[in-house]
Amino acid sequence: MITFQQVWKQYSKELFKKVSPALQDVSFTMEAGETLGLIGANGAGKSTSIRLMLDFIRPDTGKITIFNRPPSDLSQRDQIGYLPETASFPANLTILDLIRFTAATCGMTKAAWKERSDSLLNHLGLLEARHKPLRAYSKGMQQRANFVLALLNDPQLLILDEPMSGLDPLGRGLIIDLIRELKTQGKTILFCSHILDDVDRLADQLLILHKGKALFSGPPRELLAQQRTATIEAAFLSLINSLEGSGHDA
Repeated sequence: MITFQQVWKQYSKELFKKVSPALQDVSFTMEAGETLGLIGANGAGKSTSIRLMLDFIRPDTGKITIFNRPPSDLSQRDQIGYLPETASFPANLTILDLIRFTAATCGMTKAAWKERSDSLLNHLGLLEARHKPLRAYSKGMQQRANFVLALLNDPQLLILDEPMSGLDPLGRGLIIDLIRELKTQGKTILFCSHILDDVDRLADQLLILHKGKALFSGPPRELLAQQRTATIEAAFLSLINSLEGSGHDA
């Protein structure tokens, strides 16, 4: 479903500033139907990886495939749902306005998008607010609205960048339940999160990035056994601390 083969990416240098590669020789494979948790500290390379998957940027070297095709292949775009970390909506529009626009770009019929959007809005607690301008939405409501748009055309692959960002406990619970439901439907889900408790509950596979390098790729149970810990959070901290404490450049 998703493969990275020896991917390197470095951004342009800034004057008087040393720039390290954002990704260094990263390789991993994600199979169809899996849920992968992409974790790492700020600057680890998580956002760069997602931008490469979506063809927002291109790798310097290496190969990336999505559905066995390069990310630049437009024929696969309708199979991908993307949730950005931060919602950016025109303030005067409503979620219904954006649903109509998204449905038109996906070629959905009115009957199809209306049935789908009503179900998603209801599931995410936005049905009563669907006629309100988006400027009246809280940050958590905007994040849930983002989910509606990402899922509108029922994509097979979901790429979620910090899906719990800005959510209160109730909203977070709604999203966790939704992701679990999508997993039962056989969807392939890659999500990046700083909330390692959510990764612990949802991920079938892990990819840990640190300073642009892949430190671990595999099932959570293997990481827990490797680090001799009971939770992903403890295992992640143990792994990073062992590297930083050793004095090696991770």
